[in-house]
Amino acid sequence: MRNSLPSIQVSSLIVASPDEQRGVDSKSSIREAVQEGFKNASIAAAVTAVPTLVGCRVIPWAKANLNHTAQALIISAAGIAAFFVTADKTILGRARENSMGKYDKTG
Repeated sequence: MRNSLPSIQVSSLIVASPDEQRGVDSKSSIREAVQEGFKNASIAAAVTAVPTLVGCRVIPWAKANLNHTAQALIISAAGIAAFFVTADKTILGRARENSMGKYDKTG
């Protein structure tokens, strides 16, 4: 079936869309936000893990009431929050830079 259809050849002359650069900027902004978010989430999880685990071994209330699932939730909540806060700040910062650059070009 595939061979029976006529092949469509794309012209070698392709005109770039004015929105293409915005798409590239958007993808790089998202990639940068994910990288920054992952880095800060890793740091936040490591920083949160130490006092959580030590507290659950030393503090009698925590030892009695916080099981392994609760400890994991405390640590992962800090990491998830750090990821989303950092990613949001990075994306908003890049959007602000892009809009200010567009404003400077028109003025």
